[in-house]
Amino acid sequence: MITLKEITKQYTRDSVGLKDVSMHVGAGEFVSIVGQSGSGKTTLIKLLIAEERPSKGHIEVGGWDISRIHFRDIPLLRRQIGVIFQDFKLLNKKTVHENVAFALQVAGAPYKRIRDVVPRVLDIVGLAHKSGRYPHQLSGGEQQRVAIARSLVHRPKILVADEPTGNLDAINSHEIIEILKKINDFGTTIVLVTHDKDIVNHLHKRVVTLHDGKIVVDKHQGKYQL
Repeated sequence: MITLKEITKQYTRDSVGLKDVSMHVGAGEFVSIVGQSGSGKTTLIKLLIAEERPSKGHIEVGGWDISRIHFRDIPLLRRQIGVIFQDFKLLNKKTVHENVAFALQVAGAPYKRIRDVVPRVLDIVGLAHKSGRYPHQLSGGEQQRVAIARSLVHRPKILVADEPTGNLDAINSHEIIEILKKINDFGTTIVLVTHDKDIVNHLHKRVVTLHDGKIVVDKHQGKYQL
């Protein structure tokens, strides 16, 4: 599903984001990418969603080499890869339903598809009963669930979660991880980027540890030790 082949990302002569990284993530896997600040996690995310391009090497997503992806093809790629961020990125003047629908509207989806899809994804994250609320009327955990629902509207094959629990307490963090596990059970590949070792160790899934731009540990059902 995702293959990185000898990826290097060089920002300046003295600043390297990733150094000769090779990794394969199979369809339906749940992989946690961990590491201290500056280890290369953010660079990896940016490369996967084509926000950055590698200085060397190749990245394949679903058999598609995106290393030199054309600008016009990036929206198509991002429909295959759902992304969740730490800061939710919701539109404050739109309701829960409107926030989720907006992701379909900008892609030109017809009204019937929006009408069918939005309630379905809100049901997956347990927020169908709050579709008329505004972001300020929701808890942090609920706002993140809206963001997850929004990321699912295009039925992505891959979901990248970039520190999705970074602004949440332990209870809400657990709920978000349980939702990600449920989505993974549907067959979606999950790439979770986090610094929270408790979450990673609770998952008992594959753990890839980055340090100084390199993969130093890659364990199935591994644990992350600081």
